[in-house]
Amino acid sequence: MKTRMFTALVATTTAAALLAACSGGTKSASEGGGGSKTLTLASVDQGSVEDVVKAFEKANPGVKVRYTTSGADQYQQQIRTQLASGTAPDVMSVWPGNGNPAATHVLAKPGYLRDLSDQPWAAKMPPAIKSVAQYEGKTYNAIFGQNGIGAVYNDEAMKKAGLTPPDTWTKLLAFCRDAKAKGTPAFALGNQDNWVTQLVLYAMVATTVYGPDRDFDQKLQAGQATFAKSEWATALDKYLTMEKTGCFQKNPLGTNYEASQQLAATGKTLGIIQGNWVIALLKGKNPQASFTLKAVPATDTPSQTLIPAAAGAGYGVNAKAKNPELALKFVNFVMSPQGMPLFTKKQGSLPSLPDTGFKVDPSLTELSTFITSNRTVPFMDQLWPNAKVQQTMLSGLQEIFSGQSTPQGVLKDMDNDYKAGS
Repeated sequence: MKTRMFTALVATTTAAALLAACSGGTKSASEGGGGSKTLTLASVDQGSVEDVVKAFEKANPGVKVRYTTSGADQYQQQIRTQLASGTAPDVMSVWPGNGNPAATHVLAKPGYLRDLSDQPWAAKMPPAIKSVAQYEGKTYNAIFGQNGIGAVYNDEAMKKAGLTPPDTWTKLLAFCRDAKAKGTPAFALGNQDNWVTQLVLYAMVATTVYGPDRDFDQKLQAGQATFAKSEWATALDKYLTMEKTGCFQKNPLGTNYEASQQLAATGKTLGIIQGNWVIALLKGKNPQASFTLKAVPATDTPSQTLIPAAAGAGYGVNAKAKNPELALKFVNFVMSPQGMPLFTKKQGSLPSLPDTGFKVDPSLTELSTFITSNRTVPFMDQLWPNAKVQQTMLSGLQEIFSGQSTPQGVLKDMDNDYKAGS
């Protein structure tokens, strides 16, 4: 959602937000070999980690990487079990901050992650990224990219429909009605995977909550604000208004993340509201197509629009890695001018460190502009005191879409979990 989301968001997902398609398997350039020349890796970066692994193996002759990829929901469940049982890989995806079960704080606190503060790139991270890569002043997460959440449009589908990206809330609803009338829903929504449910909401919250009050997180932490009695309620109402207006395909709860990609990639919808990480996956499903990320408007004043943007999921080293030297070599490769652009170009994200030689993909021009213009806010969950708040939100959003809960009920439950602290 990395991403970012993934800002503090992010992602969650988004995260994932942080975040990747929900499929997986174990892969290796060679099933033979082992010992000190074999690295084990678990990743949510499906569609982009593969090229990084190939480049790492090429730069380190004789080294083989045995890796698995999976979606965020599946991964977060598995990695905690593996870490607790001593069966976790040498290197693993780790989200920034404290928002989900595989986030930096959550994994570093019990001692599952190796301190990476002594690595050469750690001191070079920008303050905003460093703050969510650390726990108690020590760096545990090699965050290689910055992500944002927006509307990713299929350029060819938009041209065929004769429509353009809206820049106000009123135009957004009109866009949805026009798209529906032409027989092509505006946006694909894969709410069967619960982490996806947050992304549209985060896009709304960025403007409705943080537009008028950039200090909302501090007020939340001080007990001076709540989810239920804030513009979070307005943002959630706008999310549901989009659903009622027909902005999404039929039955979002019956559509998973991968299926939603297929709809957007092939022009069955005009786009998808997701993190920029989805662009690589869309191109993989339709290499001839082009895609452009735009901000999602939540008011009728374009200059007020903000984008959720933040550090995306990075990589941590298992404190009990079977091959710690090779694990460090891999995360340092990820953070190098050689490895970082491979990831960011493939994912459609922006590098976390300067001086990488990276050229911004045209699809990310607006995201880059918003970042440099300070028109972004962190992925909301990355600054929450525990992972429960996000899990309550995700399951609650699914229940709202299925008619089993109400917006106020979900927001009040989030308040209760937030007040429980860390």
